[in-house]
Amino acid sequence: MMFVGFLGCYGAIQESQCLLGTFFTCLVILFACEVAAGIWGFVNKDQIAKDVKQFYDQALQQAIMDDDANNAKAVVKTFHETLNCCGSNALTTVTTSVFKNSLCPSSGNVISNLLKEDCHGKIDELFSGKLYLIGIAAIVVAVIMIFEMILSMVLCCGIRSSSVY
Repeated sequence: MMFVGFLGCYGAIQESQCLLGTFFTCLVILFACEVAAGIWGFVNKDQIAKDVKQFYDQALQQAIMDDDANNAKAVVKTFHETLNCCGSNALTTVTTSVFKNSLCPSSGNVISNLLKEDCHGKIDELFSGKLYLIGIAAIVVAVIMIFEMILSMVLCCGIRSSSVY
């Protein structure tokens, strides 16, 4: 991305049609990749949620079984703190909050720690309920890229039609 931005800035400063054309081509390729990734993510959102849950389960199992698994503990704590959940189901929520209480975010109240929602439900909620926010962000980025492409072509055509002294 930095290289593409450099092409655009340097091409505009040097008034180089070649650099601006390359910048435009890179933007078109990035735009196509973004659209393709968005469509793929929307079509496969259930599989992505399943893969995230599987990754969480593996990290949780490793964090519970192995006391030296610091990376797994960091991943699990990040899931728990971000989603405000604990464990993958009701049983692991109770056992994790009782025996491995350092993994679950603590609210100070023992009962509320035991009644925390499981992370599988929170992950499903994230992918179903927050998908529109991800879509809005992608649309905003796409609109900005379209404006960049239009402006780079306007500048490129303006350079071509200007008289050289």
